[in-house]
Amino acid sequence: MILLATLIGIGGGFGAVFFRWLIETFQDLAWGEGGTPLDKIVRSSWYWRIIMPATGGLLVGLIVKFFAPEAKGHGVPEVMNAVARLGGVIRPIVAIAKSLASAICIATGGAVGREGPIVQIGAAMGSTLGQLLRLSPRRIRTCVGCGAAAGIAATFNAPIAAAFFAAEVILGEFGVGAFGSVVISSVSATVVARTIIGDEIAFVIPPYSLVHPAEMLTYVVLGLCAGVAGVLFVQTLHASEEFFDKLRKVPEFVKPIIGGIGIGLIGLLLPEVMGVGYDTITVALNGQIGLWLLLIILVVKVIATSFTLGSGGSGGVFAPSLFMGAAVGGAVGHVARMTLPFAMASPGAYAVVGMGAMVAASTHAPITAILIIFELTGDYGVIPGLMVSCIIATLVAQRMRRESIYTIKLMRRGIDLHAGQEVNVLRQVIIRDIIHSDIDKIHHTAPVEELYHRMVNSPHYEFFVVDDQDSLVGVISVDDIRRALPMLENLKAVAIAADVMSCPVVFVREDDNLDTAMRQFEKGIFEELPVLPAGDDMSPIGYIQRQDVIKAYNKEILKVDMAGSMSARMLSANKYRSWETVGGYVLAQMETPPHFLNKPLESLRLRQKYGIQIILIERMNASGDNRFAFPSHDSQLSAGDRFIVFGRREDVDSLI
Repeated sequence: MILLATLIGIGGGFGAVFFRWLIETFQDLAWGEGGTPLDKIVRSSWYWRIIMPATGGLLVGLIVKFFAPEAKGHGVPEVMNAVARLGGVIRPIVAIAKSLASAICIATGGAVGREGPIVQIGAAMGSTLGQLLRLSPRRIRTCVGCGAAAGIAATFNAPIAAAFFAAEVILGEFGVGAFGSVVISSVSATVVARTIIGDEIAFVIPPYSLVHPAEMLTYVVLGLCAGVAGVLFVQTLHASEEFFDKLRKVPEFVKPIIGGIGIGLIGLLLPEVMGVGYDTITVALNGQIGLWLLLIILVVKVIATSFTLGSGGSGGVFAPSLFMGAAVGGAVGHVARMTLPFAMASPGAYAVVGMGAMVAASTHAPITAILIIFELTGDYGVIPGLMVSCIIATLVAQRMRRESIYTIKLMRRGIDLHAGQEVNVLRQVIIRDIIHSDIDKIHHTAPVEELYHRMVNSPHYEFFVVDDQDSLVGVISVDDIRRALPMLENLKAVAIAADVMSCPVVFVREDDNLDTAMRQFEKGIFEELPVLPAGDDMSPIGYIQRQDVIKAYNKEILKVDMAGSMSARMLSANKYRSWETVGGYVLAQMETPPHFLNKPLESLRLRQKYGIQIILIERMNASGDNRFAFPSHDSQLSAGDRFIVFGRREDVDSLI
């Protein structure tokens, strides 16, 4: 693992250097040569500021659509998901697609950073190497952490912060074995980057220090402000992603074009928010931006970054967080100097601390935030205030919202990294996938004698009571009838269904997941729950049974276990792998042949022709996750699908 971590670090270092060169090349192509990125944008014509981001959006949309959906967004959530749920397996194509998509988006003016992409690129390189060497899922996850650390270290010239970022955010552990490998990878990448680019800190600032002890109170206030600002940033980005997701009639590759046009219009008035924004950050760190401009660029940067990523752009959120943090800190510094009676540091010092506090608030990673600000600026004098602000900002952000800017994207898919595997598995299955349609309804005015007759002849445990509009008003279980028998013996001629039904009604809707269903089952002793349509309609369309949920859960657990063990062994797309089982039988994984495409498995007659059986299909869903599904007789294979077959060695070789 030490040798492997070194190789991943070297590869990640070269990858980060290449990625930076790619951004600079695309910037020269988009805006012309000479000057800083901001200078290039400022001297361009007004219409070019709209055309270039829109063109970049088009190119990014096409890359995401045709090569790798994982390249969409800010990258880190996909890496966290791969580590937590997929055994660390990341497709090799992701490194190439993410490099191109993010470089184009950043170079053409997208308000995003380069650290998220390089994390995903480095992680994909580490995962690919681990898969090629057929390592266990645990070691592949470590390789992913090594790749992420290598990318961050080489990009920011920050080996210590990169190692802690990989451990704190990506792997979620500081075990000696994994952390040692991550440190070696981080150092190796830093050596490569420093050899090629040089040993320079990202932001050159004047030396700052604590002027008065009472300033610590100001840093406490800065932590509070940064915590609130961090949550607002997360909320705005989340709202933007949901808004664009709801535009279902708009093709996915068109949405980044809309985002690009929006960024271009913003850039007409405030070009400082376009691109990574390091030029503007440096000015703020030197205390050369006024209070009102700081507040304006803070708000506009939040909107611009949310619009870029929400529409489907590709890039990171770390640099935007630094940008916003510098604005928050500078603004607090200006207000403090105008209102407090004692001597204090320049607003630039507060801008430095604000960067760390904003990163801590948005990522919930205070250790990484503290270390990376120290390494980015090389300024030890602000460390006390930085530590206080980062911790307070994190506590405020966690109290206001549990999800960080990385985990909230996974929560939208039903993946809760804080919860156990069982919760995430239940959230993957939707009620409509296990619904029974042979529903047993009874009118609320039906006599009890009819209910007795229905109970004797029905296989159901519950009867769903409806009114004249076919709306669900109650449920009658077999236990309800049994308990009411002594009371109804003398009244069965006049008693009706409404007299014995249970209220309030417990139900689920067809677009709910199994986690919701289990919570509903826990509210009472039910064997069946009525299923209602999505929306507000109260007319029952089916039912689910408790045993259905248990069966679906067990099936999903089996798929997750198989996916973890199989995915860890899968190689690149143009190869296949097979594994010996017993008695000459093998499991083999392969790409879908052209003559299998879009045909029901039943019509392929694989067992009759080849003596083999497909037991598992791997398919990418709309969110870019690889999902495994059990085949049925009418399942159809699509381009890009992979499947696992079972049969004798000679039969499998014949098929391949």
